[in-house]
Amino acid sequence: MSEESVDTPKFSGNGDNLGGDQQRGQKIVVDKLRTELKLRGFSPLTVRNYSFFAEKFLAHVGKDAAEVSEDDAKAYLSSLFDTKAKNTIMLAAASLKFFYQEVLGKSFDKIKMPKKEKTLPAVLSKDEVKALLGAAETEKSRLLMSLLYSSGLRVSEVVNLKKEHLDFTEGTGWVRKGKGSKDRIFSLSAGLLSDVGKFLEGRENEYVFSKSKPLTTRNVQKIVKRAAERAGISKRVTPHTLRHSFATHLLEQGTDIRVIQAMLGHASLSTTQVYTHVSSEQIKGVANPLDGL
Repeated sequence: MSEESVDTPKFSGNGDNLGGDQQRGQKIVVDKLRTELKLRGFSPLTVRNYSFFAEKFLAHVGKDAAEVSEDDAKAYLSSLFDTKAKNTIMLAAASLKFFYQEVLGKSFDKIKMPKKEKTLPAVLSKDEVKALLGAAETEKSRLLMSLLYSSGLRVSEVVNLKKEHLDFTEGTGWVRKGKGSKDRIFSLSAGLLSDVGKFLEGRENEYVFSKSKPLTTRNVQKIVKRAAERAGISKRVTPHTLRHSFATHLLEQGTDIRVIQAMLGHASLSTTQVYTHVSSEQIKGVANPLDGL
């Protein structure tokens, strides 16, 4: 699951009914979870999401962490099916599995994970991308969305991109400690690189799009959403939509899928292969056998 495709859900638990000692005990064990996740090199988003679900679970069962059982986890996950999307439930299950096995030292073998919903990502046409960029409210917003589309970077990678990560001579940039704590190189449009260089002139920015600390991913999501509304695009458009569109348009112009895999930073080719099913231009270009009769 993409770490940017699921926002941390907001729903209430019954934590208010816990005693002070029990609340303090739960906080200690959740802090242990956060420490373990950080030591394993998980992203800040994963740390936040896993901690969120551990806290909600403990509040829901109303027990000390040492007393919880697999049946408690089953009951909690079951309670989510009435109101939550399957992908959210999958994230909750993955969170509890790590919490049980790596922090509590308890078995999680009897918990069967729900199957992931196989949905095709939304993709913009090239005309829609052009309209989206043209609807940007500011030059900074236009450059930010242009970089998302032209590089295929994740939104978390764009907001953490520093000036020193760009090579204006070579026309490339570096993602430092991206998903899985991996570095990778990406190419930049010559025109965009020139525009970014002009944008940064005279600015004392540490990051490409901010001064001393990264923009929030929520801020970027709002920028993209507003531009899509201004452009009259009816599809649900997010920063990740631009990443999907980048990959699909590369595929349509004949770029090898393994090259696309490297550019997107996918560990597995199977993750990239979803784009072989969403290229509408390729589908439209196939000669229909009926027309050949």
